[in-house]
Amino acid sequence: MKMARLRDLYRETIVPKFLKEHGYSNVFAVPRLEKIVLNMGVGGAVSDGKLLKSAVEELSLIAGQKSVVTKARKSIAGFKLREGLEIGTKVTLRHDRMYEFLDRLVNIALPRVRDFRGLSVRSFDGRGNYSLGIKESIVFPELIGRALENIKGLDITIVTTAKDDKGAYELLKSFNFPFTDKVN
Repeated sequence: MKMARLRDLYRETIVPKFLKEHGYSNVFAVPRLEKIVLNMGVGGAVSDGKLLKSAVEELSLIAGQKSVVTKARKSIAGFKLREGLEIGTKVTLRHDRMYEFLDRLVNIALPRVRDFRGLSVRSFDGRGNYSLGIKESIVFPELIGRALENIKGLDITIVTTAKDDKGAYELLKSFNFPFTDKVN
């Protein structure tokens, strides 16, 4: 199995740079990507089961592995939602699939987003993780040419081993993330 391009970049370029510039004592102290979680909530699945099935299919194509169906944890009468009802789908990527997805996200999908001006640094959670939302999943090349019933959005969470936002920002910036501004 071939290694992911960004994994090679991390091992050969980013780790030595972090060791030298940030004063980490060993290779294992350098922040790294832990996992990427893709989540697609399908509110219309309450009334139409076909929407959820197509969302599972789309997310599986985007991620390159089968996605799992998520269920409602509690009932909310205002949304006609009952506990245990299937309302979304998610997939967790690790290792080579994670790096390959990140490569496609940064180099193919994000540049195809309409009126894209960069990613905000306000989406860090304070613990070194970054989340972003994409309104139209059709920016991914895996969905080009497919007949989609309706266009769905998805949420992407990038989990790192960085202790704070600054370390995660530096790590993602090293992977050529198109941030608009800088973390303080």
